[in-house]
Amino acid sequence: MTSPENIVVPEWMQPMYDAHHFAPAVIDGDHLRCSGMMGLRPDLTLPAEPLAQFTLAFENLRGLLAEAGLTFADVVDITSYHVGLQQHIQAFGAVKDQFVAAPFPAWTAVGVTELAMGALVEIKIVARVR
Repeated sequence: MTSPENIVVPEWMQPMYDAHHFAPAVIDGDHLRCSGMMGLRPDLTLPAEPLAQFTLAFENLRGLLAEAGLTFADVVDITSYHVGLQQHIQAFGAVKDQFVAAPFPAWTAVGVTELAMGALVEIKIVARVR
């Protein structure tokens, strides 16, 4: 059962939590389970440029991890959902490698037809809580 102390909500995401009733992340035993993160700015707009979206999505995840006292070194699983997977996978991988270092977590990339708000990528992670 999820309790308020198990929910992780960065301050800039509080309006989304309140309006859409989802937790950006939940501490579940020894793991932090993050909802899919897009490359949203704090004003809830998306950059038009793919590299900017990918970078901002990882920056947002870094901030979410930090709220729980974690880093990308604690991530054990990444699932990324892509509009235009084949078109963008090389660029996405290059951005991912700027944030995620060896030993690398498990990673699954899935192509989809659309994502909320017109995003090109949504990234879901699981991290081990220290």
